[in-house]
Amino acid sequence: MPDLRIARGDAVALTRALVAVDSRNPDLVPGAPGEGAVARLLAGILEDWGFDVALGEVVPGRPNVVARIGKRGGPRLMFNGHLDVVATEGMIHAPWDPVVRDGRIHGRGSADMKSGIAAMCAAAALAAEHTAAEVIVAAVIDEENESLGTRALVDSGVRAEAAIVTEPTRLTIMPAHRGFVWIEISLRGRAAHGSRYDLGVDAIRHAGRLLAELDDLERGVLATRTHPLLGHASLHASTIAGGVGWSTYPENCTLTVERRTVPGETEASVLHEVRDACARLASRHPGFGAESRVVFAQGPSDVATDAPVVRALAAALSGEGEDARIEGMSAWTDAAILNEAGIPAICFGPGDIRLAHAAEEYVEVAEIERATRVMTRLAREFRG
Repeated sequence: MPDLRIARGDAVALTRALVAVDSRNPDLVPGAPGEGAVARLLAGILEDWGFDVALGEVVPGRPNVVARIGKRGGPRLMFNGHLDVVATEGMIHAPWDPVVRDGRIHGRGSADMKSGIAAMCAAAALAAEHTAAEVIVAAVIDEENESLGTRALVDSGVRAEAAIVTEPTRLTIMPAHRGFVWIEISLRGRAAHGSRYDLGVDAIRHAGRLLAELDDLERGVLATRTHPLLGHASLHASTIAGGVGWSTYPENCTLTVERRTVPGETEASVLHEVRDACARLASRHPGFGAESRVVFAQGPSDVATDAPVVRALAAALSGEGEDARIEGMSAWTDAAILNEAGIPAICFGPGDIRLAHAAEEYVEVAEIERATRVMTRLAREFRG
């Protein structure tokens, strides 16, 4: 583990300290330690840097870190990031040894998103004596699974006039991302000996028909549902299971589908589309039977490109000599939950999302430093 005597506002050293702590999400990796150790480490460092820090346990042993600095009673700017990381199997380098090689810090979570957390904490500390704003740093648990951390944060009443979620965006402003709906479809057939075509009903063949129907839905309807930053709505088959043997008509087949949603689409409307597709098939194939249910869903996020938080961040980028690029975010983030709670939230941070969860994960040291400078300026100039 790197030296933990970290100078106030040193985002690079803080990144290395955070990456050195295993914080794999135990809901994704059975037996993993969770975020407790890294949360306590960060809380101690932020206290040393002059923050007012609270640890709030969301589930046993897994606390959020909520730290405040700056002018109490001023306009509130939130920096939000998640402390949990995913599994390390298949990585080509040590996951918890954040050495600097060729200007890069390697390690699980270096890009997604401990460097973002480090940059936002350092920026808040560096801006504290020169800002009229109160800066709220929220380092949360469980974003990689069900986002229990940010949900608990907003349920506790924490609010701000704007938020930056420091996911890896390559220092690009990303004000929108798609949502997703996970749907399980149970298809019914009739078991029979493989020779008895007169009796058997093939549930797996039903699944094939449904996939063809959903393909038509995507190409004919979803392709027309577009967002200027995100492209169009989409779907894909995730898993399929069914059948018991070579010579038996399969009585059951379970198909799971992920539907990526654009702003304006809802969980209910997506489920209705799938059920409509099943109804069309039933009208053409009398033996077709299926039941559909939503297993899990997260909504899309959308902030206007001319919203005050976007303009403020663009001005901070320009003030630091950076290009103010605006793009859509490919992955889902906690920004959606913050927006739903009435906190305009956009994504901006160091690192490349293409390296998230990858066999090789790293972040450029220079990008951490640039992100810190931009967010420091944003915090100093934030007026709500």
